[in-house]
Amino acid sequence: MTEGNRDGADRPLRVVLADDQDLVRAGFRVILGAEDGIEVVGEAGDGLKAVTLAEELRPDVVLMDVQMPGVDGLEATRRILGSGAGESPVKVVILTTFDREDYLFEALRAGASGFLLKNASPEDLVESVRIVARGDALLSPEVTRRVIARFSAPAAPAPAHRPAELTDREYEVLVLLARGASNAEIAAELYLGEATVKTHVSRVLAKLELRDRTHAVVYAYENGIVAPGGA
Repeated sequence: MTEGNRDGADRPLRVVLADDQDLVRAGFRVILGAEDGIEVVGEAGDGLKAVTLAEELRPDVVLMDVQMPGVDGLEATRRILGSGAGESPVKVVILTTFDREDYLFEALRAGASGFLLKNASPEDLVESVRIVARGDALLSPEVTRRVIARFSAPAAPAPAHRPAELTDREYEVLVLLARGASNAEIAAELYLGEATVKTHVSRVLAKLELRDRTHAVVYAYENGIVAPGGA
């Protein structure tokens, strides 16, 4: 059965592949094309073409390489996600062979919803498309630990800043989000139902204008809401 897109329509998830290596794109195309509910609608060999295709085709997901000629993947991501996509924004997953922290944090700051190494399994590649298309963030546990480690030990810790927009409960949810807790773990900690937690998470992201849970982690550490080893 075909999986619906992020708007609920009964159509395949539309994907654009951006990588300067033809063989890599061909491999991704074969893997994704074999899946029900996913369609590769365009390919780009450089960042500028990726931006053009994203604007023209409005895919659900762009799988974006980092190192490409001309406009690289990080700059292409900034342009795509800063273009004012309207009600159906494109999601970007950064795909790279370079396991470098500077790429990771630049990608997150550019607004990417995920970061996946090219040596990931075909199953992980497919799942990454489905995860980000439904509005969730994609970071492996290892990458999540790096995000938390990076932002939990700033050179000069920021003074705590509690967002005035959040209710007390929403603030509690943000703190637990920043510690890497899942919805189930937040529900258990706060004695709430998971559906209620999901609602609180959505409100936190909307009020703070954050793309996803990963960017909530970044926000919390940058604003001193959580610190190493505690709240």
